[in-house]
Amino acid sequence: MKIFVTGASGFVGSAVVQELIHHGHQVLGLARSDANAEAIAAAGAEVLRGSLADLASLERGAAASDGVIHTAFIHDFSNYAASVAVDRRAIETLGHALAGSGRPLVVTSGTLRAPAGGVATEDMPADPKFPRLSEASALPFAEREVRVSIVRLPPTVHGDGDHGFVPELIRIAREKRVAGFVADGSNRWPAVHRLDAAVAFRLAVEKAPAGTRIHAVAEVGIPTRDIAAVIGKRLEVPVEARPVEHFGWLGPFFALDVPTASEKTRELLGWRPVQAELLTDLDHPRYFAR
Repeated sequence: MKIFVTGASGFVGSAVVQELIHHGHQVLGLARSDANAEAIAAAGAEVLRGSLADLASLERGAAASDGVIHTAFIHDFSNYAASVAVDRRAIETLGHALAGSGRPLVVTSGTLRAPAGGVATEDMPADPKFPRLSEASALPFAEREVRVSIVRLPPTVHGDGDHGFVPELIRIAREKRVAGFVADGSNRWPAVHRLDAAVAFRLAVEKAPAGTRIHAVAEVGIPTRDIAAVIGKRLEVPVEARPVEHFGWLGPFFALDVPTASEKTRELLGWRPVQAELLTDLDHPRYFAR
């Protein structure tokens, strides 16, 4: 297939592009800058100049392709509502462009929800209080002959080039000279390597049924104190409990207990994570290079 990928030069999207090309697909990647365009072309993909806010470019990309994988998102936590609005309009534009065609639309979401004392599963709908609206925006197009599927990513997607939550924890620990966790640190974060996540996206665009929720989760939940322990060892700083406020904007996320299962995803798609687990990957000098 020829797949249109938004976020094609990003941390996850670039891995998706490589995975698709390796398995014989053609890729059309959305690029908002010259640097993005160069990176996408160097990966062996065709470039479409545009952005999430340029809805006409999204329409052109979807029209020119056999399916779409939407990995782009503006991670501006200082103006998150605006980022959500851009994402919603982008998904609706892609959905309208694919309506009536039966072509696949794979949309990225997150796993930051688990029942009290339980484990989140693929059957659970998105939390209506969660501000990101990707699932609510995309899933209605399953009723309009679009093969919509949702790939939920855990809060920790790790690997080369990681610039997400874990590097922020490292920055805070380096600055404050303590590797912290909240309360007793028993709350759990699920995780996946970016290359394993890319396989889940490929399998989704190839064969996920309409309306499917996919959990690209390799590890159900790692206690946050274990994450802090590796950071503390590498930075040679104490590992101690700290209040939520110690972590700034990241604190409310880092305090969550969100174990997440992926058994149904593995059964449906035949997805099998094979990359290094989080603590092994984290215990590597590249995560701590300035």
